[in-house]
Amino acid sequence: MLIDWFTVVAQAFNFLILVWLLKRYLYQPILNALDRREKRIATELADADAKRAEAKMEREEYQRKNEEFDQQRAELLNKATGEAAAERQRLLDEARKDSEALRAKLQDTLRSEHQGLLEEIARRTRTEVFAIARKALTELAGASLEDRMVDVFIRRLSELGSEEKGRLASMLKSPPIPVLVRSAFDLAPAQRSLIEGAVKETLAAEIQVRFEVVPDLVSGIELTMQGQKIAWSIADYLASLEKGVNELLKAQPKPERHEN
Repeated sequence: MLIDWFTVVAQAFNFLILVWLLKRYLYQPILNALDRREKRIATELADADAKRAEAKMEREEYQRKNEEFDQQRAELLNKATGEAAAERQRLLDEARKDSEALRAKLQDTLRSEHQGLLEEIARRTRTEVFAIARKALTELAGASLEDRMVDVFIRRLSELGSEEKGRLASMLKSPPIPVLVRSAFDLAPAQRSLIEGAVKETLAAEIQVRFEVVPDLVSGIELTMQGQKIAWSIADYLASLEKGVNELLKAQPKPERHEN
């Protein structure tokens, strides 16, 4: 078989031209497109990695800020709770102090009112007793109450023991001193004469007797000399009555105290 070298060469030349044309106009653009696509994909992958890293950083930053916020919130809550507890305790202490002060003030007021009630009862008791005693003694004795008091006082002087009379008389030796007779009412001249005579007889001495009116004696007469005193008055009986009234009031049940 004869080989047509011209044809072979022509076909080979044509093949080379076809390969060059394919490479230039087909494979090269495809390769270039593939390169561009690979670069674009690589760029997109890099961007995605960067965005992923950025998102991760943002997520971590968000979590960190959340943790800081939770910590700050817990600290603020603890601080507010502590301050609220301290303020509550302060208010309770103030309320307790105010309550104790009010209770003490109330107790003082009650004691003051109780004392005032006692004094008012004693005053009214004395007033009523004086009025009743004056009326009763006047009707029974047939003389004024002052005359009866003078008689009782003179009788008390006469009933003094010898030892007491001697002790009073010794006070008159040196220096001579006047004897003071005080009464709750103004003595009439006749009453003064009777008392003065009884004093001189009791002390067995000529002495000066001064008279003085003292309403606080509460319907009574007393003799004083250098701190020594001989007295008779309705006040002695009223003191016993007042003591009994006070004891009666103290015996009354007191209101119960309720502790909060």
